Amino acid sequence: MTTIPTGGLLRIALGLDAVMSGATALALVAASGAIAAITSLPAPLLLACGVLFLPYTALLAWGLTRESLPRWLVWVLAVGNAVWAVDCAVLPLLGLVSPNGWGIAFLAAQAVAVAVFAQMYLTALRRAARAA
Repeated sequence: MTTIPTGGLLRIALGLDAVMSGATALALVAASGAIAAITSLPAPLLLACGVLFLPYTALLAWGLTRESLPRWLVWVLAVGNAVWAVDCAVLPLLGLVSPNGWGIAFLAAQAVAVAVFAQMYLTALRRAARAA
């Protein structure tokens, strides 16, 4: 099977990911300076992440309008979310950013949320393979 129906768990994952990514994008683009002041994370990094989330959110919203998605695209979503989770954890550990407690909480929340989305996409892939 080269496509996966966008019903069930995949639809839920796409919808939740779109809502969370869209809300985060709007917050980071509109208030990256204020969020930087609260979290001690670099404002340019926050703004860049917000800008990156805009087309990502559009992709997820587009996916919600389809009856099925290519399997490779769902893999890209799963791997991309997993990489984002690792990045959120690794940035402060490598000393690339020096967040305060709020910044660590922000990064941890991001890491947990996207790790959950990655798992949801992987589970949807497994279920689709079993159903085929």
